[in-house]
Amino acid sequence: MADILLEINNLKTYFGDIKNKPVRAVDGVSFKINRGETFAILGESGCGKSITALSIMQLVPSPAGKIVEGSVVYNGEDLLKKSEIEMRSIRGNRIAMIFQEPMTSLNPVLTVQQQIEEVLQQHRGIKGQAAWREVVALLDSVGIPVAEQRAKDYPHQLSGGMKQRVMIAMALASEPDLLIADEPTTALDVTIQAQVMTLLRDIQKRTGMAILLITHDLGIVSDFVDHVAVMYAGEIVEYASRKDFFTAPLHPYSKKLFASLPAKSKRNRTLDVIKGIVPPLTTEFTGCRFYERCGAAIKQCSKQLIRLVDIDNTHSVRCLQFIDNKINFPITNDAVSDISDTGNIAVEEVFSVANLKVHFPIHKGIFKRVAGYVYAVDGVNLTLYKGKTLALVGESGCGKTTVGKTVLHLNELTAGTISLKSEDISLPTTSQLKTLRRQAQIIFQDPYSSMNPRKRVGEIIEEGLIALNPELNSIERKTKVKTLLKQVGLPETATSLYPHEFSGGQRQRICIARALAVNPEILICDEPTSALDVSVQAQMLNLFKQLQQDYGLSYLFITHNLSVVEYLADEIAVMYLGRIVERGSVDDVMQTPQHPYTKALLSAIPTVDKESAQEKIVLEGELPSPITPPSGCHFNPRCPERMDICTHKYPDTYNISDSHAVACHLTEK
Repeated sequence: MADILLEINNLKTYFGDIKNKPVRAVDGVSFKINRGETFAILGESGCGKSITALSIMQLVPSPAGKIVEGSVVYNGEDLLKKSEIEMRSIRGNRIAMIFQEPMTSLNPVLTVQQQIEEVLQQHRGIKGQAAWREVVALLDSVGIPVAEQRAKDYPHQLSGGMKQRVMIAMALASEPDLLIADEPTTALDVTIQAQVMTLLRDIQKRTGMAILLITHDLGIVSDFVDHVAVMYAGEIVEYASRKDFFTAPLHPYSKKLFASLPAKSKRNRTLDVIKGIVPPLTTEFTGCRFYERCGAAIKQCSKQLIRLVDIDNTHSVRCLQFIDNKINFPITNDAVSDISDTGNIAVEEVFSVANLKVHFPIHKGIFKRVAGYVYAVDGVNLTLYKGKTLALVGESGCGKTTVGKTVLHLNELTAGTISLKSEDISLPTTSQLKTLRRQAQIIFQDPYSSMNPRKRVGEIIEEGLIALNPELNSIERKTKVKTLLKQVGLPETATSLYPHEFSGGQRQRICIARALAVNPEILICDEPTSALDVSVQAQMLNLFKQLQQDYGLSYLFITHNLSVVEYLADEIAVMYLGRIVERGSVDDVMQTPQHPYTKALLSAIPTVDKESAQEKIVLEGELPSPITPPSGCHFNPRCPERMDICTHKYPDTYNISDSHAVACHLTEK
């Protein structure tokens, strides 16, 4: 009992009219967190994970939300019985929180130093030079280089990884007993993600604090936690130790999450998906909340109250069909089918770039004189073949998106050539540009910001048809829009709705429908699955596979999610600081990586399959600024295998085989 730091009992947090159809965001949640352990709450978006964390901190927005029942016992005291003034001595002090989006959590008009000093003064009474020394020590402890200089920076001057580290430093400033981390690595590169999670684990070992991790990433859970609670529609459906959960998950929802994960072994078939969506939390549930989406449900599941059943002290499950310590039914696979192999890499190339360079000028002074350049893309060579997927991978800031936009002439080309079906379109005529727009379309990373919020979905999809297929009349266009929506798995009624009325996965489907409207041969997909739940991600990947099989589409797939690459791609090009450092077939690059950067990326992938996990390679620092690329190998400052020659000579590209090439002095023959 003395080891329990936090105990949640029957916690219920509702929104809206409490007496008339409230939103039951958290509906009877119970769990315990021991001192020094990492506890994860896992589940899809909209299941109540973040509201559970806010309820612990008593940060539920009022009057819209209210904790209507339960207890939150911290160190033997019920936090729900404390006043706001009493909570201020606990919140941010004994219990700290890292919020999901660091940019919106940091004050944009205060420096990093000012924001951390505010915590130190409020909770530890440290001021002046002592506070400054503590700020520098905290920033240094979370791995921020040149801490004295970075402390004086504003949030907008920091990269995403650095902003997350500042949030961690602020949370640790009060030396908390419990750290709540809400999706601390969502949309971060795998290398930065590994750094952040390793950092939290190291600090935990030094200080003995407990961590409550909120995530939908099974790989992160597998690598870093002690116990797991799976949450669905406001309640916990399974509770287990990490070992039990990953060796023998019991609830159908848990099994479906695992089945939705992309992997190399699933390349020739579609991924299992969880049909439907999380039910509205205004529903008055009488039985299992997963009933409508479960492939093994029986009639009693929808009518009978289901409680958590304890298997042993470390494993519980909420399922009516758990009988005699075993699940008494098979878990069916929804929408799983074989995908016909398209064969070896086709010889017909649809587009290629040679020595592509994109340098953005830096303007300074009142006369906006050019004071330098950002070398975003600095000599890239790529070829995409018909019906194939070329994955362009690397950390944020390496130039991947710039390549994709420049291919479509959405960015101005500095040097090099772009060819569409062997025709040079580096300086396209109006006719060539129109042909390019018909044959190549782009799906942007953020579907919501790439759609006009004032237009209905039907109008958004119809835009491309009006511009590029003027021969179609109004009735033909509207018929095609409905056909496109059906192709991407959306109802015809979606045409009359606005973008904000859809979920993230549905918005991405709308963007795919818009891109397909003009019958393109090439799709440039810029991080189309980033920050999506694994179940929604599986639906999107199945859709990409099906469209490629049906229409022979070619994909330039820009991503930092290497698990997705392994499942979807035929070829991989690894990009670092504006250049391609390794390229080859998916098997060559994933199984026998040659460049130290590729090895580091692959080792940083969190995986649920520990047998295939590689030894972690921790990179030094973050991706440097592309303003003044080094004269030698761009990766040299961070490379764990660097040699003297790397500092002054950029390596040539060596062909290891017909399908594998690398730019690294280590491979020199």
